[in-house]
Amino acid sequence: MRQQYKQQAEYFEKGVRYMMCQCGHEYLIVGEETKAVKCYYEIHNSLRKMFPDQDKPTYQPTGRPPGWHFMKQFVDKDGNVFHKGKEMKKLQGTLPATVITKKKKKRRTQEEILLARYKKKKAAIKKASTK
Repeated sequence: MRQQYKQQAEYFEKGVRYMMCQCGHEYLIVGEETKAVKCYYEIHNSLRKMFPDQDKPTYQPTGRPPGWHFMKQFVDKDGNVFHKGKEMKKLQGTLPATVITKKKKKRRTQEEILLARYKKKKAAIKKASTK
């Protein structure tokens, strides 16, 4: 059975033949006997369909808090000791696990924000009037 191709838009410019890709994204330079052409976008999508597992990022959480590798010394729950992000195998199990306490930021209410702005403006006016 013979494969049927859609008739694609084409044009000649300075003796070079250009043809629209099958998905309609862009014009590509082709030879004289070319029937149809696929762009990189269509090829990439077909490869993603063929190999779906290779394209997905695999993030696996370590269970350590954010920024642990910037600490001078960090001991995880298994007893592994890290000094500035580098594991110290000699010290494994010798130190207690590091306790991380999160500091909660107190959010200001809208009224507190307006009062602070009013105080700044009042101080600026007072300073300007004394000059």
